[in-house]
Amino acid sequence: MRFPRPVGLDPVPLSVLARLVAADPASAGGSDAVAVAGVTLDSRAVLPGDLYAALPGARAHGGRFALGAVDDGAVAVLTDPAGADLIASFARESGGTPAVPVLVVPAPRAVLGEVAALVYGQAAQRLRMYGVTGTNGKTTTAYLLESGLRALGVPTGLIGTVETRIGDERLESSRTTPEAPDLHAILAVMAQRDTSAVVMEVSSHALAQHRVDGVVYDVALFTNLSQDHLDYHADMEDYFCAKAALFTPTRSRSGVVCIDDEWGRRLMERSEVPVVSVGSMSPADWRIHASAAATGEFELVGPTGSLRLKSHLPGTFNVVNTAMAAVALLESGYAVAEVAAAMARPPQVPGRMELVVGGPEDPRCVVDFAHTPEAVSAALAALRPTTPGLLIVVLGAGGDRDAGKRAAMGAAAARHADLVVVTDDNPRSEDPAVIRAAVLAGVHRVDPASGRDSGAGRAADIAEAVRVAREQDRPHEATVVVLGKGHERGQEIAGVVHAFDDREALAAALRGIEYRPGDGSAGVPS
Repeated sequence: MRFPRPVGLDPVPLSVLARLVAADPASAGGSDAVAVAGVTLDSRAVLPGDLYAALPGARAHGGRFALGAVDDGAVAVLTDPAGADLIASFARESGGTPAVPVLVVPAPRAVLGEVAALVYGQAAQRLRMYGVTGTNGKTTTAYLLESGLRALGVPTGLIGTVETRIGDERLESSRTTPEAPDLHAILAVMAQRDTSAVVMEVSSHALAQHRVDGVVYDVALFTNLSQDHLDYHADMEDYFCAKAALFTPTRSRSGVVCIDDEWGRRLMERSEVPVVSVGSMSPADWRIHASAAATGEFELVGPTGSLRLKSHLPGTFNVVNTAMAAVALLESGYAVAEVAAAMARPPQVPGRMELVVGGPEDPRCVVDFAHTPEAVSAALAALRPTTPGLLIVVLGAGGDRDAGKRAAMGAAAARHADLVVVTDDNPRSEDPAVIRAAVLAGVHRVDPASGRDSGAGRAADIAEAVRVAREQDRPHEATVVVLGKGHERGQEIAGVVHAFDDREALAAALRGIEYRPGDGSAGVPS
């Protein structure tokens, strides 16, 4: 997708940016006469007046595309020494020298956020910023918090895994947290459209890769930490340190931390900003008393009073997510009664315990984004007590990602479900059969009789799960839950993204028709 750009901002002299990033003085020659109106690291998105950030990439260095960016209107380039050498080499081959100033710094990504913030008018300073991090629950907590703010009459923006919302404009997200130039441009547009508060998900990748540099969050939230992304982070300690970086003065002013796991308790000890804790046990500052857990009703008791709340989504983990959002509002200065009323408003959270409704005799069908062992276990534990009949789960694991969690995901599913239909998730460049075998091995480790792998594909596996549920004497007492992809509208196989939506596939299965991805024939009943 292409993010909107703000309009009407005064261009920033390149000489100012050169001083900000401490560029090699020799590389900033001619910068006094240049002004920068925008920033991008995508050479295909360059607009006239932009600074093009030529960064080292996984496949190619951005310096290879710098001359093309200049042809498209870039007035300057920010890069590292390797990029500068590439630019000079390509320029010589063209019979000349670079036509624009090339600012050279050792680590351009590390300064890009501050550059973008300055070019786009330091918009984050004019907005109340909320940042949510953690392995599981980021999206749900962000939606709960944003819904509460809207109920309080606050004009809001939302940036996360599912979408970016600016007023009523919705843009599908390509990653949880945008790159720094896109982020600051979005914030500037939000500020121009009279947004007051922004809720955004902050991934560990974003923190490690400087995507949120230049933003200081008024309230940072930490939900939990469990095994994920170990294809990127060296180990769990490295993963934790990336998350913990959000709770430093350069990134936040205050925090709300769930201490129901060891990582949250450690974060309370090492946070460099004032934090309050939330949890289901002492010594949490805000204590959750789930006296009516089956209905999602609970009492939240803390230093400034108590309030009765209801989680509109099933599961103990969603009680915690609701409590986190409520405490973030309380920490923002809203009164207990105001927060209780605001949180009573049911949120719409795409692909998070989302129901796909069929007929009165059909099984309950649910789609959820759970894609870690802990999230799989929590989702199924939430559905098990309210499922009198069979609990059937359709589960796969992503390719080119942390392979160590695949068997653990299968085992987690087998501990709660009566039947685990192992399927393809996003195999990406890997052999789908190899991924399925790892998940199935985890299932069989717990219960050799509870897993099956047809190899027929995700749509067929979803239809099979619905068929098995309907064969029961009381099919309406069964639950079919499809895990792993949630809100996603595509499936990546061998490097190609094919249209696919679990919700539409479930709707087609309930209607007894073949799912044809992308043609809209299935619909999503609600």
